[in-house]
Amino acid sequence: MVKALLIFSILFSPLSLYSKEQKATFAGGCFWCMEPPFDKLKGVKSTVSGYMGGTLVAPTYQQVSGGGTGHKEVVQIIYDDDAIEYDELLKIFWRNINPTDAGGQFVDRGDQYATAIFYHSDKQKDLAKKSKEQLIKNKIYKKPIVTPILKAQKFYPAEDYHQDYYKKNPIRYKFYRYNSGRDKYLDSIWEK
Repeated sequence: MVKALLIFSILFSPLSLYSKEQKATFAGGCFWCMEPPFDKLKGVKSTVSGYMGGTLVAPTYQQVSGGGTGHKEVVQIIYDDDAIEYDELLKIFWRNINPTDAGGQFVDRGDQYATAIFYHSDKQKDLAKKSKEQLIKNKIYKKPIVTPILKAQKFYPAEDYHQDYYKKNPIRYKFYRYNSGRDKYLDSIWEK
């Protein structure tokens, strides 16, 4: 009986010991803008917009976006580490944010829109630190990099209408993204 329960738990655990699926969680401002760059990567199984980092249980978008809950808007990525490594996800993360802005991202202001890397293992923590150090060493930014590297906490998926927003509402998404200033800023940094 014990053996049968053990086999059942291994087979039906979403991220079992034998699975190559891993989690990565990044805060990069508006979560609508953080899903697309990861969704198109081979090896990424899914992206889910949500909230992490606060103390309020099961926060809503209205609560988080209003500030004061301690949560950040995040994207949680499930990926196959045989197909894509965490280092690659970190590169995509850094190329889609302004890591020098502690007050939010682009048009979205407040701690709930600030950047962060939430690590799920010591290996992720070490890789995140190395990637941040490399970014500093490369002197791409004139201002200090303020993106913290934090231990992952309880993840709360955002409401359904936020998931895959860029696919469900492409015109509104493109209008928001263009007017946010994100792409203009990123082009000015990474065209070099």
